[in-house]
Amino acid sequence: MRLAFILGEIASGLRRNLSMVVSVILVTFVSLTFVGAAGMLQLQISQLKGYWYDKVQVAIFLCGPGSTSAGCAGGSVTPDQQKSIQALLDSPAVAQYVNDYHFESQSEAYQHFKEQFANSPIVDSVTPDQLPASFRINLKDPEKYQIISETFSSRPGVETVIDQRQLLERLFTIMNQASVVAIVIAGVMIVCAILLIGTTIRLSAFSRRRETGIMRLVGASKLVIQLPFVLEGVISAVVGAVLACATLWAVAKFFLGDVLAKQYPDTAFISPAQVLILVPLLIGLSVVLAGVSSLVTLRRYLKV
Repeated sequence: MRLAFILGEIASGLRRNLSMVVSVILVTFVSLTFVGAAGMLQLQISQLKGYWYDKVQVAIFLCGPGSTSAGCAGGSVTPDQQKSIQALLDSPAVAQYVNDYHFESQSEAYQHFKEQFANSPIVDSVTPDQLPASFRINLKDPEKYQIISETFSSRPGVETVIDQRQLLERLFTIMNQASVVAIVIAGVMIVCAILLIGTTIRLSAFSRRRETGIMRLVGASKLVIQLPFVLEGVISAVVGAVLACATLWAVAKFFLGDVLAKQYPDTAFISPAQVLILVPLLIGLSVVLAGVSSLVTLRRYLKV
């Protein structure tokens, strides 16, 4: 009987404040979508790090006609200098850190350049002799880059030593900054959701003040009186959270999986299954958000 009464009160409250309930759902949906987007960005960053960090190479660029570094004071790299660099790569002192390596000539570098910038007009202004030859090294432990850099940077014929992870770190930094922006926006929206839930519960309690007065007179407990109001806010917030979860899953499935994954087949994108990790967090956050704001409002405006 008590359960049926509570369910009836919840249904009645949702009908009476339908427009406010829809507002709570939408605000919760938007705010938790931003929270989930920040979580997805962090999952994607972790995925990319795990995927690319094992694939990135250390590039030893050799001196060319226009090189200005100290190691290129004698001009372009000579065949003897190139053999010396390769011999050092094969030496036991360096080989223990190297998984494998290959030499990329200027013509090969030009072909890769044309593939990378196929849609850019810059291709027409670059010639093969402007691109440096290089040794591309896969390290056994990418963290040992500094050893390779210190060993080869001062060698005659070497223009520079570059760790490709440095380029990736810039991308990850941008993605982390985007996560922070999403979290800040989500925080603002969550505050709006808290205020809106509190207002909805306050109006619902005001419209049913006669019923709650009668319930107090007949000896209804504090829990029985307050529970319908709390559950109204929780149900509205959970609906918004479910919509946010569905949106994030759809983004991972149809945008990341069906669009970007086909356009960039060499990039590891997160799967819809990984996004499901965020579902308990978002639903739990919606319950806490609605429950706390409802209880605070009831304590202030509904005297039991």
